[in-house]
Amino acid sequence: MNQKILKLENLLRFHTVFRQLHSLGQRRMLAQWNHVFSSAYPVWTAQLCIRPWQTDRLIGAALSQYRLLVTKKEERSQKSQLFSTKSKKEVEVWIGMTIEELARAMKKDVDHVYGALMNTAIDIDSLEAHSHLDEVWIKEVVKKAGMKLKWSKLKQDKVRENKDAVRRPQADPALLTPRSPVVTIMGHVDHGKTTLLDKLRKTQVAAMEAGGITQHIGAFLAADDGVMKQTVESIQHAKDAQVPVVLAINKCDKAEADPEKVKKELLAYDVVCEDYGGDVQAVHISALTGDNLMALAEATIALAEMLELKADPTGPVEGTVIESFTDKGRGPVTTAIIQRGTLRKGSILVAGKSWAKVRLMFDENGKTIHEACPSMPVGIVGWRDLPSAGDEILEVESEPRARAVVDWRKYEREQEKNKEDLKIIEEKRKEHQEAHQKAREKYGNMHWKERSFLKYQEKKEQKHLKSKEKEEGDSHILPIIIKGDVDGSVEAIVNIMDTYDASHECKLELVHFGVGDVSENDVNLAETFCGVIYGFNVNAGNVIQKSAAKKGVKIKLHKIIYHLIEDLQEELSSRLPCTVQEYPIGEASILATFSVTEGKKKVPVAGCRVQKGQLEKQKKFKLIRNGDVIWKGSLTSLKHHKDDVSVIKTGMDCGLSLSEEKIEFKVGDEIVCYEEKEVPAKTSWDPGF
Repeated sequence: MNQKILKLENLLRFHTVFRQLHSLGQRRMLAQWNHVFSSAYPVWTAQLCIRPWQTDRLIGAALSQYRLLVTKKEERSQKSQLFSTKSKKEVEVWIGMTIEELARAMKKDVDHVYGALMNTAIDIDSLEAHSHLDEVWIKEVVKKAGMKLKWSKLKQDKVRENKDAVRRPQADPALLTPRSPVVTIMGHVDHGKTTLLDKLRKTQVAAMEAGGITQHIGAFLAADDGVMKQTVESIQHAKDAQVPVVLAINKCDKAEADPEKVKKELLAYDVVCEDYGGDVQAVHISALTGDNLMALAEATIALAEMLELKADPTGPVEGTVIESFTDKGRGPVTTAIIQRGTLRKGSILVAGKSWAKVRLMFDENGKTIHEACPSMPVGIVGWRDLPSAGDEILEVESEPRARAVVDWRKYEREQEKNKEDLKIIEEKRKEHQEAHQKAREKYGNMHWKERSFLKYQEKKEQKHLKSKEKEEGDSHILPIIIKGDVDGSVEAIVNIMDTYDASHECKLELVHFGVGDVSENDVNLAETFCGVIYGFNVNAGNVIQKSAAKKGVKIKLHKIIYHLIEDLQEELSSRLPCTVQEYPIGEASILATFSVTEGKKKVPVAGCRVQKGQLEKQKKFKLIRNGDVIWKGSLTSLKHHKDDVSVIKTGMDCGLSLSEEKIEFKVGDEIVCYEEKEVPAKTSWDPGF
């Protein structure tokens, strides 16, 4: 305002000077006129003469009025700006909010947010309604909408109270009572684990399962096989858990059995038997005939007595889920080992993200029991959802408390997933920004027409490459769905799949896995991903199988795990391109070299004798010198004496020339006639059995 008034004052002063000069000129004229007309026009002469003090008053009044007008105008402008600032709608936002949440906070459609993010560094194609946005993009959207940010502290600072259930502190040793040992039988496939259990428990577990192999007990040494891959894994599991080992060397009834060989092989894995000065008991048994099983049982009991195993049978229950499955009449069922406390009917339990009010308990023979003490295996009925094998079981005081624990665990998992998603989004954003920066540097100095043409060409080429990659990629990807009878079986199959190391040949994608029979949803999912359904100890009804056949979906059902894995290996191999192998037809030695004239050029010729098989002109040939292949191709001529022939047999001499004239023959070189055949490739993945 001051600058404007100063400008006005300067203008008025200039105007005053002009008026004063003008008045001075008028006075001179009046003086001349007064000399002539002084007596006739006295009043008129006085009015034409303007006095300086009147001009100053006029300027002062004008400046005063102008200051007032300028001040009022600025006040109105400030009020208008203040009003416009206050009129901006405030949007309550928080860090990490999703696109859907931002649109809801702005009372706009989701498409409005997408529109605001167009022509920015963020990759629009990678965003979904539930995608999380960084702070910079939240600001950008709100700014483009003409709204005002208001950061919410509720989403940033609010911390939910931890409602999780945890194990109790260790019990007073005075309260502990003796408990039975929990024995885990581990070993390689088909080494007799189930047969051993059958004999020890006098049950028919082995007879009930295909091939005499149980799939529910887990993963034993066999005297005729020695130490195998899964045997080593079993040893490592025992070491990790810091539990003692009893070595049962099975199949000692076989003539080729060599128990001492097994003991020596185990020395490499720090398993030293008592015979070699160690502390590991080794018992030679035959699970099939029942030989020496009492000695094995006595060795186990003796070890348990030495360990003085005890547990606390009082207070809330603690345990572990061994396996879980869905029973058609009972619903979700778990097999568990109780580790602390005593389980009774009506107890409220939580395990993983599921909870239960115990309706029924039964033992390993299916007999209903009313309570389960530490070390007891027990079947539990009453779960709302199916827990996973390995989940920790904890007893809580009430159903509301159980729901609160499960809700907290789900919330905690959701928070972890959100953090993972944000990390992925940030990585993608950085990649996009780097690519955008490189593109700007590449096209920076080009004319817009040239730039547009190059971008069009690149997009066209990328589209062609993507479609080509998709066609090739589809045949080199195997999406699969796994369905099993119990959670433990599914876990075992998934763990085997984790060993897959041939992704460079064919990518193996686990689309879905679960417990229960094959359903229509599984078929639809397999159709969507062009995948294969593998079922273990489950059924697929006629309706499901017809639906799968109609949709071109393969359903492969198995009763033995390693048969399922072998089938999976075959399916993987079928996705690989065939390999070309060479099959030799005949071999000949070069005894002499010479050249013949054809037209105006000389053609090198090799004089040969067939040493093995026969040479066929229509087949492929290769020239070998000192063990190295120096040429591959076809023949232009094959002659016996002066006659053109198509076949030269063993012991016959011939002359031949190659399709490449620059190749020079040497005495002692070998000519091999061969044919190429396509052979189905086999996956290099070795699951270990």
